[in-house]
Amino acid sequence: MSERPTDLLKRVFGYSQFRGHQQAIVEHLVAGNDALVLMPTGGGKSLCYQVPALLRDGVGIIVSPLIALMQDQVEALRQLGVRAEYLNSTLDGETAARIEQALLRGELDLLYVAPERLLTSRFLSLLDRSRIGLFAIDEAHCVSAWGHDFRREYLELTILHERWPDVPRIALTATADPPTQREIAERLGLNEAQRFVSSFDRPNIRYTVVQKDNAKRQLRDFLQQHRGEAGIVYCLSRKRVEQFADYLVEQGFNALPYHAGLDADVRAHNQRRFLREEGIVMVATIAFGMGIDKPDVRFVAHVDLPKSLEGYYQETGRAGRDGEAADAWLSYGLGDVVLLKQMIEQSESGEERKRLERRKLDQLLGYCESLQCRRQVLLAGFGETYPSECGNCDNCLHPAATWDATVAAQKALSCVYRSGQRYGVNHLIDVLRGSDSEKVRQCGHDQLTTYGIGKDVDTATWRSIFRQLVASGLLEVDAEGFGSLRLTDASRVALRGERRLLLRRDTPSRERERAPRSGVVVTETDLPLFGALRQLRAQLAKEQNVPAYVIFHDSTLRNIAEHRPGTLDQLARVGGIGGTKLARYGEQLLDAIRAAG
Repeated sequence: MSERPTDLLKRVFGYSQFRGHQQAIVEHLVAGNDALVLMPTGGGKSLCYQVPALLRDGVGIIVSPLIALMQDQVEALRQLGVRAEYLNSTLDGETAARIEQALLRGELDLLYVAPERLLTSRFLSLLDRSRIGLFAIDEAHCVSAWGHDFRREYLELTILHERWPDVPRIALTATADPPTQREIAERLGLNEAQRFVSSFDRPNIRYTVVQKDNAKRQLRDFLQQHRGEAGIVYCLSRKRVEQFADYLVEQGFNALPYHAGLDADVRAHNQRRFLREEGIVMVATIAFGMGIDKPDVRFVAHVDLPKSLEGYYQETGRAGRDGEAADAWLSYGLGDVVLLKQMIEQSESGEERKRLERRKLDQLLGYCESLQCRRQVLLAGFGETYPSECGNCDNCLHPAATWDATVAAQKALSCVYRSGQRYGVNHLIDVLRGSDSEKVRQCGHDQLTTYGIGKDVDTATWRSIFRQLVASGLLEVDAEGFGSLRLTDASRVALRGERRLLLRRDTPSRERERAPRSGVVVTETDLPLFGALRQLRAQLAKEQNVPAYVIFHDSTLRNIAEHRPGTLDQLARVGGIGGTKLARYGEQLLDAIRAAG
């Protein structure tokens, strides 16, 4: 190794020091050792293999399932003067052949490739004739057959070690609970590899959960504080994506839809706009987002309940990759729980898989209903203990009140039992509140002893009670009975009054969202120069047909605006400006600073 990792980091990437475990990982890999890296999104995973690939003899082969991420990272590396390419299905034959020849001639530093292409006999033969510095397996959780992004080809990646036993491997993921971590090590043959586990905490993200009332209005109110900023809104179905995208456009937001049912060209066009324009709100199913490297996503909103805590963590992790303030906002209600339970039971999965999905959904419900610090509950799902309250979630900022709901819960459970455990929450509330509806009379439920015993409790509170009883395991959804509720074994103790029940008292969502949020904070004095620098960046990005953040991150522009360097040497001290960027853009940046006065 002729150059020290820290020197290369400064020369190429423009940063004076590594963060967290980065330096230890780099040195471990440069020495020829294998590694399994667990690091949150935005924690700097890419540098853990990019730096060693530049320091070791030979090309770094990066296995990634994500076409969008490949393209983004290659464009960013080229801006740094790194010889990087990718091979995937978007390339024509002539371009792919040119890249393959560059690989054989040893003219590449990094080559990104999809697992499907890597595993072809033709590509393996190419690698046999090339000098390989390392293998990096990104998004390694895709190897987990029980995970949310399973890719069958990942199971075959053990061939890398079998065929090239002396080439070091690094597997990386931002989303793996302890069982998934063990599965990654086992399936990729990395049981002997050193594990580098960073905290999964994303301190810049504020977590908020609201009880669904009017989802469109609630989303609109939340987005008012993010007007003009980029973000993602996740919906459970394609139909919901279309409805919410149309609604947000009506409300004056620059919103676009994204789901698998759209024409491929439309999807690609919308994704390109999201990546390259400012302030786009992407309304999407979870088909969108994996591998999106856009650093200035200021919020991720879920208008429907995700399927697992793991999936929720990964999706929210797409916000605030630049380390600046970001929001993760989730609205959910009992209807979400009923729908997801039905989807699990009606799927063609085996019973073991269904049991796992039920457990994961219950874990997420526990997170949603918890009165504890959100960050503590979330990180506990990844085997991590967060030592104190975070002060940056709704439960810390606006602690929810609790109330003794023992008697109310007995009434609710008794109503479920006496009505035959065959009805959904709306009908049960009608019975409890003494409704004179036709259905109540037809069923004879106006004759039940529970008829009208809950008149003193409003509908919203009863809905909250039933939701929390389901989340706490005292009621369960009969997925085959059109969402009807039935008692569980645990409910007997509550029915007999032998268990005191403290439930969350729901508060209007607006009261829990008052604290304003902002991303990159720029002082009023620096704002004109910051704006001018962003305009320059937009112009450069348009000329080169690349996303603006590939040129410079907002945080780099803020630092320039704050320190106002007057020479190239001073500019070189700003984080994120390496040698190549200094040579390409230094004079233009200095001109913009001088023009701002």
